[in-house]
Amino acid sequence: MSSTFGTLFRVTNFGESHGPAIGCVIDGCPPGMALAEADIQPELDRRRPGTSRHVTQRNEPDAVQILSGVYEGVTTGTPICLLIHNTDQRSKDYGNLLDTFRPGHADYSYWRKYGLRDPRGGGRASARLTAPMVGAGAVARKWLREHHGTGFRGCMTHLGAIAIPFEGWEHVPNNPFFAANASMIAELEAAMDALRKEGDSVGARILVEATNVPPGLGEPLADKLDAEIAYAMMGINAVKGVEIGAGFGCVAQRGSVHGDELTPAGFRSNNAGGVLGGISTGQDITVAIAIKPTSSIRAPRASIDRSGAPTVVQTFGRHDPCVGIRATPIAEAMLALVLMDHALRQRAQCGDVRLATPPIPARARR
Repeated sequence: MSSTFGTLFRVTNFGESHGPAIGCVIDGCPPGMALAEADIQPELDRRRPGTSRHVTQRNEPDAVQILSGVYEGVTTGTPICLLIHNTDQRSKDYGNLLDTFRPGHADYSYWRKYGLRDPRGGGRASARLTAPMVGAGAVARKWLREHHGTGFRGCMTHLGAIAIPFEGWEHVPNNPFFAANASMIAELEAAMDALRKEGDSVGARILVEATNVPPGLGEPLADKLDAEIAYAMMGINAVKGVEIGAGFGCVAQRGSVHGDELTPAGFRSNNAGGVLGGISTGQDITVAIAIKPTSSIRAPRASIDRSGAPTVVQTFGRHDPCVGIRATPIAEAMLALVLMDHALRQRAQCGDVRLATPPIPARARR
């Protein structure tokens, strides 16, 4: 089972949703960076369940422990092991799924591949396994911030069919939807309350950005930066689409509009999303992801059992009516992991490259 992500900054994820613990081993973190649980916990707190009535009420503290790779508060260059104990499993909620399969869920495909599966919370298919990646992403974010000033931010732009207009990044931490909006939170809450009563679910669209990205990250062919970003985003549970920059909107654009003009003062636009030819330009990297509706819903759905006989499935227990509500910190973390890996790869191959001409600003001032 492929559970390792990255080339030089490698993250190996382990555990199951209802096992005793989940976690990861980070290999390749440079030595000499101050690191403590307090650097990681805030990102896990942003992702963790039970933070509002609109998400699963599984009450996990997601308290992280650093088991290795840090001595006297500083990274040693050896593998860093992060451990998160599971403390609020209710495996009995999944008893009716042992012999059948949730439509839209990985239940069926896991069974066909391995011949057996762990039905408790989805086992390895659970979005709970994104928590260790968020922890690893926090380590990457700190190194990138200290070495390049790189920052990460994200927001929900659509909740189901409801578009959420952008009003300001300052609103994101002040509502349970990670919406960059303050005026329509009541509408979003009402929509989620109605959805929960119906026993149904919806999808979401999430926007994430990386700022102060150094130019030159990525490769020109097999390991294009945007290709690896798309790979990382598609690896997040329930993601079914990825756009870089203008994304599918480029289809209707003309070349005279889509191509981002360069001036000594900076780029005039960012339809490329910060990547040209698979290599970062120094502009903000912008990524949008589409997240499908949650598969675990109370509404009855047609399915089959392990003998192939028809049956009806209803999912009980604690589930997110929209998994996209908690997806923003996950997408930020995966973007950070990709940029961290490529920053180390760039340093290894091209660390001696020097140009007399400084990079142009990310964006021309209006």
